[in-house]
Amino acid sequence: MARKAKRKANQKEVDQQEIHKQEEVVEEESQPKNKKQKNVKEEPEYFEDKRNMEDLWTTAFPVGTEWDQIEKLYGFKWSFSNLEAAFEEGGLLHGRRVYIFGCTEPQLLSVNGEGKLVCIPVIVAVVGDFPPSDKIGINSVQREAEEIIPMKRMKMDWVPYIPLEERGKQVERLKSDIFVWSCTQRRASLGTLKEDHLKKYEYCLPYFYNPLKEPDEIDLSTVVDIMFPEVEPPVVCDFDWKFDEVEEFVDEKVADEVVPEDQRHAFREFINEKVDEAKKAYKEAKRARKRAKEETSEETKRAFEDMRFYKFYPVKTPATPDVSEVKAAFINRYYGKAHEVL
Repeated sequence: MARKAKRKANQKEVDQQEIHKQEEVVEEESQPKNKKQKNVKEEPEYFEDKRNMEDLWTTAFPVGTEWDQIEKLYGFKWSFSNLEAAFEEGGLLHGRRVYIFGCTEPQLLSVNGEGKLVCIPVIVAVVGDFPPSDKIGINSVQREAEEIIPMKRMKMDWVPYIPLEERGKQVERLKSDIFVWSCTQRRASLGTLKEDHLKKYEYCLPYFYNPLKEPDEIDLSTVVDIMFPEVEPPVVCDFDWKFDEVEEFVDEKVADEVVPEDQRHAFREFINEKVDEAKKAYKEAKRARKRAKEETSEETKRAFEDMRFYKFYPVKTPATPDVSEVKAAFINRYYGKAHEVL
């Protein structure tokens, strides 16, 4: 019995020694293999701090841009540091209430020595006491008539922009004097939209109406978009009822074999009908502007007089094409020209 107990004690001691050896091996393997490795320190990884408003231009929806072109806007690392600087102390937008929307301007630019058609992102900043408009203008050659509809019908609205440094605060404590044009239409559900409604997004223009301008000061268009569907292919053209004569216009289209001879009368009547509609709308627009001016309060008049439009183009960087030669003051047919281009 004593011999058996002694064998157990010896076996236990052997087991303990074996465990101790295995622990030493593990510890040895975990240690650096030479002294030089002990002194090696990992270099800290640095990330460039995000600027407080660097995502402002990407937050503003590029109104009127085709859906498949929106992603291409970010093919270049565009910089709108000029827009960011405008909100800093001493900048022209600092401390002011600003409404911002995006748009795009396709231009032929030099990219790596080659001429390429580039969709340039442009930002328009409207300084004013209230939103410039809650409506959108929709118009194209293919559409029979211009539409002015509420922004919300296209899932668009003005929403507050919160700079990065402020986003950690509680919602009720946030205050912003910067508002961006937002669109909540999900791209994933575009396939469920009807073709006509989907196309409207491509023809959207930010709408602006200034009741203070006299009717004669407004560039009310006398051009009628014609799409005559009675022939194949349909006749698509412009007719200016202020400068064009109907008979001469029809004769020219027939002579050019754009309109068949047997459709001459129908084409002439179609143009006359569209011109009558356009003239009626033209007169109503002038009357509406006159009424609106008479009904506008003095406070609102001052606000319209003080409203300013600023158009921002991306600044030149080594990673982006130079757009300095293609800058233009014109915004769109409703806004007209910007007060300043940057």
